[in-house]
Amino acid sequence: MTPEQLAGLLAAVSAGELAPEAALDRLRHFPTEHLPFAQLDHHRGLRQGHPEVVFCAGKSVEQVLAICERLAVASGGFLGTRATPEMAMALGQRFSDLEWNPLGRTVALRPAGGASSRELGTVLIVCAGTSDLAVAEEAAVTADLMGLQVARLTDVGVAGLHRLLNAGEALRAAEVLIVVAGMEGALPSVVGGLVPAPVIAVPTSVGYGASFAGLAALLAMLNSCAAGITVVNIDNGFGAAMAALRILQARRATA
Repeated sequence: MTPEQLAGLLAAVSAGELAPEAALDRLRHFPTEHLPFAQLDHHRGLRQGHPEVVFCAGKSVEQVLAICERLAVASGGFLGTRATPEMAMALGQRFSDLEWNPLGRTVALRPAGGASSRELGTVLIVCAGTSDLAVAEEAAVTADLMGLQVARLTDVGVAGLHRLLNAGEALRAAEVLIVVAGMEGALPSVVGGLVPAPVIAVPTSVGYGASFAGLAALLAMLNSCAAGITVVNIDNGFGAAMAALRILQARRATA
């Protein structure tokens, strides 16, 4: 439940449009709802401004479906990452407005009247290579669902640096940048040296044997000479988007 939803509920009771008993029933599972296999954090929307997100990997189709159903009741929507086609099919049969992104492996149901103003700010997602797109897409979907304006630069890795330099205007216009790269992981350092905005680096598991499934890119980003770069875990596009959200929320709160 978000602050806006709770305020609307209280306003309806105050105006006599909703009986107190009905409001109490809606709050019955607040802040935590217990399922046999999960404890759902319905209070997260009030604490952080967004509902709990479902990490679908390692869960059964039935578990994902049950969790998403309860989140939809509590907050009007949900976001799931690392979903499978089987999970998307089951959720699509339950929710006609489900958004399934097979590239980013996300499933989402947008709350009615959800974030549309994009007033928090713009995040630019810079993707080194086409092979990194799945991770970049996870970041893009997450940022979009959280109410950020999303822009993209694709296939601008350091093997052809002129492609990145040609996009100088887009780089300078972004308020936060998420830079996704595998192989040697050099792109975030280059971007970090070009722009003043916060840069969030995402190493991917793309590469040949000595890339060690993304470890080489992770270590390169952690050792970047471009000061102040934030680095998230390997393939964690979701985490990068949430970091961008926190940065922009904090900026708005102090504006």
